[in-house]
Amino acid sequence: MLDREFAVAAQRAGEWLVCAPGCAECCHGPFPVTRLDRLRLENGLARMRAADPPRAAAIRERARGAVRRMEHGFPGDVTRGRPAADESRLDAFFERHAALACPALEPQTGRCELYDSRPVACRTYGPPLSFGGREAPHCHLCFDGADEAEVARCRIEPDREGLESELLAGLGVEPSEEWDTLIAFVLREE
Repeated sequence: MLDREFAVAAQRAGEWLVCAPGCAECCHGPFPVTRLDRLRLENGLARMRAADPPRAAAIRERARGAVRRMEHGFPGDVTRGRPAADESRLDAFFERHAALACPALEPQTGRCELYDSRPVACRTYGPPLSFGGREAPHCHLCFDGADEAEVARCRIEPDREGLESELLAGLGVEPSEEWDTLIAFVLREE
């Protein structure tokens, strides 16, 4: 469903959307992911482990390195990788680690090795979006020179039906507990 909406966004944006394989600016800096994102990542890594064990091991090793860098001063439960609800501490933590590459990012190619299993936040970065009437900014590399009317023309609401929230609720996740962990904590697991 989300992929279909982003195909519409890409078509609507045309040349304004400069996101392409190897453009990895948005693949740096940790951010919280949902339990659904965790499941997507776990399933993607399991498929890779079956198809290409050395690549899966490399992702896991990059994830473990990222967790080691983030452990000191982690704002929350570092054992589970669960962030606390303290926005000011989280903002400071995310700023401190803004240059840290995602463990799924292959360093030589700049491509996501778990692209088909990436979190919703990764899927939504680039085009101008709205979530429940709140506008989210687009990638600063995209829409360079576009006026506000053009950006508005290309804006989409990727989950109008609330499917992600519905799926999370089906997993027993309360809206206040939406954020489960960070990508590196998911991918370090055996």
